[in-house]
Amino acid sequence: MTTSTPLAPATTPPPPASPGAAPYPQQLHRTMGRFASFAAGFSFISVLTTVFQLFAFGYGFAGPAFVWTWPLVLVGQLAVAACFAELAARHPISGAIYQWAGRLAGPAYGWFTGWLMVLGQVVVVTAAALALQVVLPALWSGFQVVGGDPSPTTASGAANAVVLGSVLIALTTLVNAVDNRVLSWVNGIGVTAELVGIVLIAVALFTHTEQAPGVVLHTGHTGGGALWALLVGSFTAAYVMIGFDSAGELSEETVAPRRTAPRTILTALTAAGVCGGLLLLGGVLAAPSLTDGRLATEGLSYVLTSSLGDGLGRALLADVAVAVCVGTLAMQTAGTRMVFSMARDNALPAAGRLATVHPRSGMPRWAALAVGVPAVGFLLLNLVSPAAFLALSTTCIVLVYTAYALVVGALLVRRLRGLPVGDGTVADESGRPLFSLGRWALPVNVLALVYGVAMAVNLAWPRAAVYDPEGGHWYLQWFSLLVLAAALVTGVLYRRLRR
Repeated sequence: MTTSTPLAPATTPPPPASPGAAPYPQQLHRTMGRFASFAAGFSFISVLTTVFQLFAFGYGFAGPAFVWTWPLVLVGQLAVAACFAELAARHPISGAIYQWAGRLAGPAYGWFTGWLMVLGQVVVVTAAALALQVVLPALWSGFQVVGGDPSPTTASGAANAVVLGSVLIALTTLVNAVDNRVLSWVNGIGVTAELVGIVLIAVALFTHTEQAPGVVLHTGHTGGGALWALLVGSFTAAYVMIGFDSAGELSEETVAPRRTAPRTILTALTAAGVCGGLLLLGGVLAAPSLTDGRLATEGLSYVLTSSLGDGLGRALLADVAVAVCVGTLAMQTAGTRMVFSMARDNALPAAGRLATVHPRSGMPRWAALAVGVPAVGFLLLNLVSPAAFLALSTTCIVLVYTAYALVVGALLVRRLRGLPVGDGTVADESGRPLFSLGRWALPVNVLALVYGVAMAVNLAWPRAAVYDPEGGHWYLQWFSLLVLAAALVTGVLYRRLRR
């Protein structure tokens, strides 16, 4: 552990006075119960938002067989979630990814992990807000306020997506500045509506099937071969199944976090995995046609309105719109807690203001603005090219997956070296043993790291056919790697200036 920089002692707080004691003074209001903790993780994953957003992309590249990428990604992410569950029980601190990495591998390692995660969370807010363009104009043409073509791949659709996304981020920033109880209330209602909507949509799809089950064995006509198609098709599942760590991010606002957070991390991901898999399979089987091109451009919105009728289809799309709004809110909430946690350690510019918590609301309002404002800035890239949406989506996943891999990698090193991964606490708030993987800890940890690194490479690989299909925008092809490199260079320069 280095002590040559003033960030070091702040980034790694002194050990608690007694096992289980909080390393920081309690500033955030501890009001969230188990359902609110589950809602935070499930809302961030936001199955309806992300499946509707990227269904057309996955199908367009891999055909019906892209549904098989879902269980493979779920297994890999469950391994990551299991590692996070162990850490959440032992370090129930806001800004979980940053805090875990710092405690496992030192302050500099923790800072870079947190920095990548903050950037990833800002971009994921942007990408989620763009999903409104997939839903609202299909629900009512009046939501298309710019131009006449609502397709996100057109200039007018891309511009309208910026307008709708900016309004949504302004609203989520406001909610993130109001009150913790309001946030929990909105999340709870949104998750309930989303779960009901998922059940209704899944039932409707499976009772209106048009295709034989055997179609899921075909990838369609792809120039790169079946493996290439499935690797690209896996982007949909990879994008959906992130954010389950949000229960850990909100540990300082959760009642009995050592017991609650590990269980809600795993429960949120498992529930999202089952629900999303049903939607993907049901969408393919209920599609009126697999060859007319509409499934690869309009996605599940086309299936709902074509197969279920205009009235029922629009009603279900309204539920999807609610899920998009609540999901964007949850994503911004997680990013806000990460910014607050790093600022509290004096690890970000303007740390004093960003670490301020309003005494009445218990909300870090300036941290919420620090996530919302740049998220709107990233929205403007959609005006440069409609293909920017995919570049933004992939970039946020690459940043998040890289941060995840850094955490599980540090955890694996400590396991192999026989070092403790906790602070000495052995029991949760109820007196029961902390969540533990036991003898499965090492193989699960290895699987989590191998999967995470492999998927990050798969996502960041600069495929021109995927990221710049129209040509002429080379920076979109390399966007994920450029942003990752810029983040690392900026981080190095910032730490040198602070030294």
